[in-house]
Amino acid sequence: MEKSNRFIELFHYLQDPHLVARFQRICGVHGTFSRSVDSSKEADRTHSHNNGACHHHSAGGHERENMGAGEGEKVQTTVGGLRKRIADSNVAKNHDEEGEDESAPQNGAVVSAATAGGETVAVGGNGRILSGTGPEETITDKGSRDPGPPGSSTVKPLRKNSLTGDAGQEFLIENRFLYYMFTFGTELGNELFYITFFPFIMWNMDAFVSRRLIMVWVWVMYLGQCTKDVIGWSRPASPPVVKVEMFYNSEYSMPSTHAMSGTAIPFSLFFLTYGRWEYSFSLGFSLALCWCLLVCVSRIYMGMHSVLDVIVGFLYSVLILLSFLPALDMIDGFNLTYRYAPLIIIALHLGLGLFSFTLDTWSTSRGDTAQILGTGAGVALAGHINHLLGLMPDPTPDQLPFTMPALSPSLVGAALLRIFLGVLVLIATRALMKAITIPLVCRLFRVPCDDVRKARQHMEVELPYRYIVYGAVGFNVLFLVPLLFSYMQLS
Repeated sequence: MEKSNRFIELFHYLQDPHLVARFQRICGVHGTFSRSVDSSKEADRTHSHNNGACHHHSAGGHERENMGAGEGEKVQTTVGGLRKRIADSNVAKNHDEEGEDESAPQNGAVVSAATAGGETVAVGGNGRILSGTGPEETITDKGSRDPGPPGSSTVKPLRKNSLTGDAGQEFLIENRFLYYMFTFGTELGNELFYITFFPFIMWNMDAFVSRRLIMVWVWVMYLGQCTKDVIGWSRPASPPVVKVEMFYNSEYSMPSTHAMSGTAIPFSLFFLTYGRWEYSFSLGFSLALCWCLLVCVSRIYMGMHSVLDVIVGFLYSVLILLSFLPALDMIDGFNLTYRYAPLIIIALHLGLGLFSFTLDTWSTSRGDTAQILGTGAGVALAGHINHLLGLMPDPTPDQLPFTMPALSPSLVGAALLRIFLGVLVLIATRALMKAITIPLVCRLFRVPCDDVRKARQHMEVELPYRYIVYGAVGFNVLFLVPLLFSYMQLS
């Protein structure tokens, strides 16, 4: 009994948002919460250990407050026990994967930050503004008036919330090195990284490794997103936590899918390349470990996850890798050689997408899941077609191991040219398929498409749209773009 009590105490301690807030203060991040926000969130601070508690669901159409929803949201329990997350206003903003902003009701803490003073030293592409000096007087996360630490800068959260449009509150940073380091770390788990890293490996290094790495990524992210929606735990409460990032704030929290991908990608890359490429074991393992730690710790720094979320995400990813990596040869061989593999690939990925959409109503994670599954299906189909046509054959064992070529202007120039041309093809593919798919699907399911973003909030529109568009993108990553390179003698 005593051990059980200690375990429960440790569980609550690791889930406590105040632990995240303390880590942020150690790293030089200070909130500028107003008194109105402090009073409205008093219950969250008082009952911080309940953040992430499991909830029982009952049938009926009533609506209730629930810590399992995203911050500032309610949960409506519908017939059958399905949870329906709704914003605190009447209109919900659809997720826009392009990163575009539109007017939408705010979700989460009330935005009433102090106005930044001083000269502007940097403006980020996502709207972040760094000021040379902090505000003359702000209200800190403890509710007291504080002129701000010397040399601190006022910063806006990373991007607006993708579902609600909430821009979040300004905050103060004392250590710019840690801020930029952890910003880079969290970007290693975002879409921009995926759409550049996987094609770079595919087109410039080793298609065999990239093909299998994408398979690992698809399964890890799919299982992580589904588990997150089944558990339904909220993000750490703000205050006391400072929301350095807002983009995924409407999604559930447990486990951290950033921590999962930040564990799976570097260690899978190490597993797939060690012995295939010539480099030392200690170097490869150290780089994978540093990558993993940077992504995991960045999620706590950003205020997006509790320590428990990150630990569970890491362990969950390790468990998936231990089960999945030994089967990679069999799965990849099946995708390449089995006669009916294309039909099974399409049916499997589409079926998984349909299952994930039944877990909850529309949210950002549902669209992301369909996008991931579509990409994985497209890459798997392209691998099968390449094998049938004899394109991009895998190297024979006598050609291994590969050695890293010496860097030269011609080598770097060719790599940059491949990335530039390849990304242009992918952008054109995405734009063309989007223009064709959305009106077609809306007409098929009789959904009005005057407002595209509103139409995409329907599952029957969003699922085929994401699946088809990103399936085409994934297919062209491995088939059309390398074929173009072969004709241009850029392979």
